[in-house]
Amino acid sequence: MTELADEARQRPPGGLRVELLRFVALAILIGNLVLGADHGASIQTAVIVAYLAVSAASALTVLFGLDSRWMRTGFVALDALAVALVLYAQLLQAPVDHTHSLTTTGLVVAFILLNHVGLSSDRKLVLVFSSIVILSWIGFLAAMAIRHEGTEPAAVIRAFLNRDLGLAASFGFTAFAVYVVARDHGQTREHAEASARRRNNLARFFSPQVVSQIEDASPALRMERRRAAIMFVDLRGFTTFAESATSKELTYVLSRYRAIASTIITRHGGTVDKYMGDGVMAVFGHVTSGPDDADKALACTLELVAALTDWKRTSDVKGLPALWAGIGLHVGTVMGGVLEAGGHSEFTVVGDAVNVAQRLQSVSKTFQASLVVSADVFTRLSTTPPDVPWTHAANVEIPGRSLSLDIAYLPQATDHRRIIAAG
Repeated sequence: MTELADEARQRPPGGLRVELLRFVALAILIGNLVLGADHGASIQTAVIVAYLAVSAASALTVLFGLDSRWMRTGFVALDALAVALVLYAQLLQAPVDHTHSLTTTGLVVAFILLNHVGLSSDRKLVLVFSSIVILSWIGFLAAMAIRHEGTEPAAVIRAFLNRDLGLAASFGFTAFAVYVVARDHGQTREHAEASARRRNNLARFFSPQVVSQIEDASPALRMERRRAAIMFVDLRGFTTFAESATSKELTYVLSRYRAIASTIITRHGGTVDKYMGDGVMAVFGHVTSGPDDADKALACTLELVAALTDWKRTSDVKGLPALWAGIGLHVGTVMGGVLEAGGHSEFTVVGDAVNVAQRLQSVSKTFQASLVVSADVFTRLSTTPPDVPWTHAANVEIPGRSLSLDIAYLPQATDHRRIIAAG
């Protein structure tokens, strides 16, 4: 899939419209042959027939999406050879006593096909085309000078330094300009693609607002210590439900639950760290921390409690499956950043604060609560706590932790409309 994507990015813009330039050059060659203005009618006829086949083949590969990098390079080389043959017919094919100089046809065809390859915005193709044409052009001019002046060096040099050499130099300067434009365009495109890939990679971890902050400030994403609020959400009785639920019911519950959670978390400036089956872990305060991270996290949990409670009750009325959810929230110091592991980049936060938040979510089962918040969250608020019916408990034992914790929680039966009003 990666190779196909790379191949698609390398395809030149314009498609069939760009291929029309080949047929413009072909029409000029045909018109010149019919008017009989050039030497080398036999060569021109052969070039016209061969180039018609090449142009048709190139157009068909673009039309049916069969073009590849090596095919485009081959067609560009054939374009250059066609120009070289036209130059040969005008400079060398006629007898020695005839005039040997370029006509408008040779120049127009050379520049039209240079424009054609330039529209590909591929500097390598421009280099292939212009190198073949310029080397052939200068070689023919040198051969013509030797043919007319023999082996006398001074005379050969005088014959070589003529108007046609100036035209070749003009073509060379134009080709160089086209190459520079194609190179700059390619670098701009590569930079844009790299930025898009980076943004898409960051979007796996962060909300759009956080991604914008990262792009503006360009902070390092290495693992570092900082303060953050951690939230864990879990569905009650999901394992039992999953044992008997149909795949359709299971898909509905998980997708709807995750959609509600991720939407609300993102709206409050949080980051969905990971989904773990029916669990959701969110972080507030990373990559960039702020004085109101605890406020955002608490507001998010209250809205999430109301939304999931409303989803449960509405689904019950409609006969759709839904489960109660429990939430744990804690604030503390974490080690967070993007962790490289075997070529797989993953944003993660670790530390005691993460463990406490997860265990508070487990404690919510014991208290039959929809939300359990540590006292540390309230001490970190920059505003007055929302007026909701908190139940406070002191010195609560936290599983797997030696130190007890003061908490506040919302019983599962709390009226979610009051929570909405307070939020």
